[in-house]
Amino acid sequence: MNMTTQISEKVDADGVAIWTLDVPNAPLNPLSDVFVAELQALVAGLATREEIKGVVITSGKSAFAAGWNLKDLISVLESIADLRELNARTVGFSAVLRQLELCGKPVVAAINGMALGGGLELALACHHRVLIQSSAAKVGLPEVLVGLLPGAGGTQRLPRLIGIEPAMKLMLEGKPVGPDEALKLGIVHELVSPESLLERARAWILSAPDCTQPWDKKRSPSFASENSLMQPQIAGLLMTAIPALTRRTMRNYPAPAAILTSIYEGSQLPFDQGLQVERHKFVKLATGPEARNLIRTMFINKGKADKLARRPTGIAPQSLKKISVLGAGMMGSGLAHVLARSGLQVAILDTTQELADRAHAHAIRQLEKDQKAGRVSSDQASDILSRITPTTLYEDLAGSDFVIEAVFEKREVKASAIAQAEAVMNKDAVFATNTSTLPVTGLAGFSSRPSRFIGMHFFSPVERMPLVEIIRSRTTDETTLAWTLDLAKRLGKTPIVVNDSRGFFTSRVFGTYCYEGQMLLQDGVHPALIENGGRFAGMPVGPLAVMDEVSLELQYHVVQQTRADLGDAFEEPVSWSVLRHFVEDLRRVGRKAGAGFYEYPQDGKKFLWPGLAKEYPPKMQQPDLDYVKKRLLFIQALESAKCFQEGVLTNPADGDLGSILGWGFPSYTGGVLSYIDMLGIRNFVDESKRLAELAGSRFQPCELLLDMARRNARFHDAS
Repeated sequence: MNMTTQISEKVDADGVAIWTLDVPNAPLNPLSDVFVAELQALVAGLATREEIKGVVITSGKSAFAAGWNLKDLISVLESIADLRELNARTVGFSAVLRQLELCGKPVVAAINGMALGGGLELALACHHRVLIQSSAAKVGLPEVLVGLLPGAGGTQRLPRLIGIEPAMKLMLEGKPVGPDEALKLGIVHELVSPESLLERARAWILSAPDCTQPWDKKRSPSFASENSLMQPQIAGLLMTAIPALTRRTMRNYPAPAAILTSIYEGSQLPFDQGLQVERHKFVKLATGPEARNLIRTMFINKGKADKLARRPTGIAPQSLKKISVLGAGMMGSGLAHVLARSGLQVAILDTTQELADRAHAHAIRQLEKDQKAGRVSSDQASDILSRITPTTLYEDLAGSDFVIEAVFEKREVKASAIAQAEAVMNKDAVFATNTSTLPVTGLAGFSSRPSRFIGMHFFSPVERMPLVEIIRSRTTDETTLAWTLDLAKRLGKTPIVVNDSRGFFTSRVFGTYCYEGQMLLQDGVHPALIENGGRFAGMPVGPLAVMDEVSLELQYHVVQQTRADLGDAFEEPVSWSVLRHFVEDLRRVGRKAGAGFYEYPQDGKKFLWPGLAKEYPPKMQQPDLDYVKKRLLFIQALESAKCFQEGVLTNPADGDLGSILGWGFPSYTGGVLSYIDMLGIRNFVDESKRLAELAGSRFQPCELLLDMARRNARFHDAS
């Protein structure tokens, strides 16, 4: 047996070498420089070792192999000096795989679980692929999700193996497929039971097979003829793919276009030249900011948040058996459903039984959808439903370990709910308010145990939205924070932790996007340009459309409540005159009322209200798209920096995750604070000052940003 640190070799009596991937201290088999070096040494020795007839590559773990460790990758990307250095660092794995498939001996990938990214690229370089029939077995190339493309031959081998159209779909979506689909597409040759995996792999080698890859066979139909651009269906596919890609990415995400280009150019070239095209595109993506932003925020920092990196240490978990929800509206009903799905007994209370029963009705609708999609069985659905108890009596909340309040957004209503719930809930139970605007510290003043009081801001619809914003009041203790984070994890939510402030972080910053859209309208910018500016900047919905969805009337009442709370200290939002005019004068309050910035015909698609031109006539000279995009993104980043300066945010990662997962700030930026880093602090500050001259003082950078610009500092370390 030839033993290395990450790949072991054992040659049996029939001359079949078993190479077992087993990276120490790792749940999967991630790629690394060490892994590649060991694989290279084994491949290099094959030609001279006559005792080896062929090789089976398998894994000593429950998964076959994954891609590069993203923490290591981000460190490399942040430290690389230029394109040539990165090219030298990345060419190795691709070159080893090419040597493997040209070694002259049959090589089988015995895939005993997930093979993703570089793991699948390794399997594709083998001459035969055997996959276990198991729900845990998935194969795919998800690099697009981190702003990259498959850089070790994936964009060249997969299209040549299964055809351009299915390969494009797999790489552009980044979604893995299970065993049956993998066999149907032709990614693997055989499906076998886990017990017979190595036996079938060995049998194929001993059958003395042809070990020439399809793309290396000189006399077989070439890739170019089968997938030639002269073929009408292929030419049409690529022609329609480009505009579809532009619509989806708004040209903000370069990876999908690079994948498409690699396939397009590679399809017209010999295989080895196709690999060079792929590597060039990979290096260009890897040295751009988008990949680093996506990796840092959506994988590394999200992974830390999901593992509760912000949880205070040394605090034992709370023993949760029963949890109660106050208010059976859309939010409360959604909460009851996700809590019951997590295995908890849930009491949900409202003022009448009819209102409380909405929680059951909501859960039934959701579970019926899940049953049709095969996500839950009939028995599982019945079990989940049985855990939800609608009630009108606070006495039924007795014994609750945790209470979440989701009643009407009025201070006096919440005060009454707090008092009545605390009278019956367990002595050390946590009370969490789901308020989205009212300061948590003020609400904690109604509590008889303010140290056990916290904010837990969920997003609608609860079943789909991944974020929960946890708000510490001035009285919240460490145990309460720890237990609230534990609950977030149990519900499968990504938590961020912020300190108390009016609007906290997410509502406060998201509001600036909505208000800036209205200010652009007031400034005479055409409403279609405003909406397209938001979407081209990468926001999921334009600011006027999203305001209709949220409800102008709701935002109007929030402003009025703030006015009442702050008195002389109150400052009107910059676009208050627009909001007031729509609610008080025009009575156009949003989508639910059928009229807002948009019209909502019953039998057709919504469209911008033609009356906008009369109320806010567009100027003859319109600004360019870039100006509108900057105003909409910069105002959010500036307000986020103020949150950091004021201590509402204490960790840049929370701001980035909250912005992307909470309201859809474009992920290619890495989030609101990474966006500033991406532009460069000095460039951002200079451009903010220019916008302040053109659009108003709200664009003036805060003292924190000015100080960072003097020091040329970043929110995120370069390492």
